[in-house]
Amino acid sequence: MTISEVISKIEHRIPLQQAEDFDNVGLLCGSPDRNVSGILVCHDALENVVDEAIQKNCNLIVCFHPIIFSGLKSLTGKNYVERAVLKAIENKIAIYAIHTAFDNDFFGVNHGICSQLGLKNLKILQPKKNNLKQLTVFVPKDHSEQVKEALFSAGAGNIGFYDECSFTLNGNGTFRPTEGSNPFSGQQDVRENADEDMISVIFESYKQGRIISALKAAHPYEEVAYQVYQLENENQHIGLGMYGDLEEGMDEQDFLRFVKEKFGLELIKHSDFTNKKIKRVGVLGGSGASGIKAALSQKCDAYLTGDIKYHDYFLAESKMMICDIGHYESEQFVTQQLFEILSQKFSTFAISKSIEKTNPVNYFI
Repeated sequence: MTISEVISKIEHRIPLQQAEDFDNVGLLCGSPDRNVSGILVCHDALENVVDEAIQKNCNLIVCFHPIIFSGLKSLTGKNYVERAVLKAIENKIAIYAIHTAFDNDFFGVNHGICSQLGLKNLKILQPKKNNLKQLTVFVPKDHSEQVKEALFSAGAGNIGFYDECSFTLNGNGTFRPTEGSNPFSGQQDVRENADEDMISVIFESYKQGRIISALKAAHPYEEVAYQVYQLENENQHIGLGMYGDLEEGMDEQDFLRFVKEKFGLELIKHSDFTNKKIKRVGVLGGSGASGIKAALSQKCDAYLTGDIKYHDYFLAESKMMICDIGHYESEQFVTQQLFEILSQKFSTFAISKSIEKTNPVNYFI
C-alpha cells in the first residue's frame, strides 16, 4: 500500500477539511507514491522521533502537531524544525500531520479528554460555522431513487450520526426544449409537463464538488435544475472543544484532585474558587483561551484547557473555574487515539506508538 493510499483512508475517517484555516495539515514531506513499510504515530515529529522511525523501519510518521507550521526559506539543519525535516527526507520518511482536523472531530482530541473524565451528554463547545449547505434538485419521479442513491454515495445527507437523510416533495414541472436541445423527454418548441420530485439534502461544504458531479452523472436531464444554498445552521458535530456532565457534582478541590489523578498532573493552575459544585465541565485540548466565553455561555462550572494567560483568568467572572492543565497534558491521549484508529484500518504493516518524549515543558516541584 502506498503512502497516498494510506492517507486516503485516514482522511476518509478524519477529513482535513475539518481543520482550521490557519493550520498546516496533511503530507508535509515525503513521496506519496512510496510503499509503506510501517507507521509511527506521535505527538510531535521531532528529530528524536525521526530516529525512532528509522530504528523501527517506519517510513511514514503520522503526527498530531505539524512540524512545519510556517514557511521554510532554507533547509540546512540550523534549528529543530529543519533538523527533523532534513533527517526525514534523507531517510525517505514521510511526515503527515492531522492537528486541528482531529481537534474539530467529534471523536477527536476533546472526546478523548471527556472520556477520561467520564463526562456524559457530550456536545461540541464551539460548533463550526458556515460549514453546511443545502442542495435542492428537481428529478423525474421515475429516477428519484437513482439520484438519491448517487447523492448519498457522494456524502450528501450525512447529518451527525445519521446518513441518507433527505426530503422529497412531488409536483408538476414544466419546460420547453428550444433549438439545439436534446431533451430526455418531449420535443422541441412544445411545452412539456413532467411528474417530478423535488429532493433536498444537506451536506458539508467541502463535499460540494463531488456531490454535484454525482448528481449530474445520475440525473437523466440534459440540463439539471438544482440550487445550492449556504446555511446559517452551525454544524453541531464538528468544532472546537466539548462539554458534558459528571455523574455527580463534586466540590472544587475534590474535582481538582480528580483531574490531577486522571491526567497524571503535578500541578494545575486555576482561577478563584466559585464555591459551588462542579457538574458541567468544558474542555478544549491545547491552547484554549478562545473557548472561555463559550464555556460560560453553556453554563460550565469548570473549564479545562492549556496556555491560559494572566488576564484570561479574569474572564471567569467568578462564575466558572478555569483550569490550566498544560498544553501537552490536555492533548496527551491523542497518540493513543490515533494509534487505535490506524490499527483498525491497517493490518498489513506495523503501526507503532512513539515512546520518545516531545513535551518541551518541565516542572520543578
